[in-house]
Amino acid sequence: MSDNLSSPQGVDGDAPFELQYFPPESDLADMVSSFYVARVNMPSFDEYERADRPQFRFVTAADGEYVFADGHRSPVRRANIVGPTSGRVRAISHCPTRMFGFGLLPAGWAALMGDDAEKLTDRAIDAADLFGDWIEAVAAALTNAADVAEQLVIGNNFAREVLQKQEAAPMWFIRTVDGWLTDTASPQVADLVEATGMSIRSVERMTKHYYGLSPRMLARKYRAVRAASALARGENLDAAELGDAFYDQSHLIREIKRFAGATPGQLGHPSHYTEATTKGRKQLAGKVSPLVSET
Repeated sequence: MSDNLSSPQGVDGDAPFELQYFPPESDLADMVSSFYVARVNMPSFDEYERADRPQFRFVTAADGEYVFADGHRSPVRRANIVGPTSGRVRAISHCPTRMFGFGLLPAGWAALMGDDAEKLTDRAIDAADLFGDWIEAVAAALTNAADVAEQLVIGNNFAREVLQKQEAAPMWFIRTVDGWLTDTASPQVADLVEATGMSIRSVERMTKHYYGLSPRMLARKYRAVRAASALARGENLDAAELGDAFYDQSHLIREIKRFAGATPGQLGHPSHYTEATTKGRKQLAGKVSPLVSET
């Protein structure tokens, strides 16, 4: 966030793009996927982010935009709430900048917004519209923090403040869906319906409400980003138990490009951003849900 952005773990060098992930404190584990600190050390940044869960992001220099899969464009603000995404997102910054952010799990989204996730799928809003001038004070505190350790204290406390359970999420349903997404390489909707004991219509309504997508699209999204992450880390898809997840090579290419913004060949030589993202999340294994660390 500031030029003092340093810690024993790193994110204080001169690489074009630097990124470090941190697990949330234990009381936030059901609502926050991870915290992260990023530094863009180049005159401009233009990369595809893979389809992801909602994000809350503070940036020091708000001069850029998000271009979503459906073509919708949203300007980057000082404090951003980015909804769940159904495909790759082009993230653009026209200047060097710093970022402090955290991902929102379904229960965290319900607590923050208290509304259907689907309403903000592939959209971003200015957090100041929800929280007023107070959000600028939080952004200033993050910018002026002495180091990453202090930023994490501010970030965890901020998350506790804003995730005040406007809507209490049904954790049994979320855990069932998360298990369905991670237990097999290619989740089938019929298996989720059976696991929940609900009708297909009810399952669709609840996944759209808490995840922002239908079960079918949710399964496609996580199948593709798991494969993309494995390829970007240099892993073999068979070794990652994803070898049979796609019909053929053309299917693999189409899905990964749609949801991750790159072809398998391009992921064999990942950009600084992609490499930092995939390896950084993998390092969280055992500290966060596999749905986070494997994607």
